[in-house]
Amino acid sequence: MLYINGLTKTFGDKVAVDDLSLHIAPGEIYGFIGHNGAGKTTTLRSVVGIQQFDKGEILIDGTSITADPLKCKKELAYIPDNPDLYAFMTGIKYLNFVADIYGVPADVRQKRIREYADRFELTKSLGDPIATYSHGMKQKLAIISAWLHEPKLIIMDEPFVGLDPKASHLLKGMMRELCDRGGAIFFSTHVLDVAEKLCDKIAIIKQGRLIRSGTMEEVKGDDSLEEVFLELEEE
Repeated sequence: MLYINGLTKTFGDKVAVDDLSLHIAPGEIYGFIGHNGAGKTTTLRSVVGIQQFDKGEILIDGTSITADPLKCKKELAYIPDNPDLYAFMTGIKYLNFVADIYGVPADVRQKRIREYADRFELTKSLGDPIATYSHGMKQKLAIISAWLHEPKLIIMDEPFVGLDPKASHLLKGMMRELCDRGGAIFFSTHVLDVAEKLCDKIAIIKQGRLIRSGTMEEVKGDDSLEEVFLELEEE
């Protein structure tokens, strides 16, 4: 589903991502962890075609993000760490705007919007301007918009920040449902206990370099993910 091969990105003299290679297969929830500034966001932005990179190759379902970015972006959805939504729009107008971009038929979008908005208890607020939304409400709206066109791959940067416990639980269920249908999810998080319980595989990045990756059992062994992460950070 997602192949990252030899990804390298520099900003001046700083190497933000250094020869990173990962493979996220269909059906996998893949966690991406590391300290602030480790290169997680740069990697995710490169994957979705927002950030140009210096070397390497990124394939989405077999298609290069640099050679055919439009085809790739039709197959994925991206939720950044701070969703920058159009504040002048109402929630429902924003969702219809996103659905229009992806060509989601009217009857299908109405059903999905109703389903997901009800799940997140956002239905009553869809007629309000996004400018009036709290951070958590904006995060919920961004999540709903990402799921509207049923993408094959969802990329998320710290998706649980700002969500209440119920919404976090709903999101985890939606992530598993999507992967059970053959999709894949690649997301960064600092919430290590969530990653440990939710992820099929995990990758740890430090100063732009991949230092450990694999199944949860391969990465952490008999220790907790938190213990392994802190130990690797001190090396």
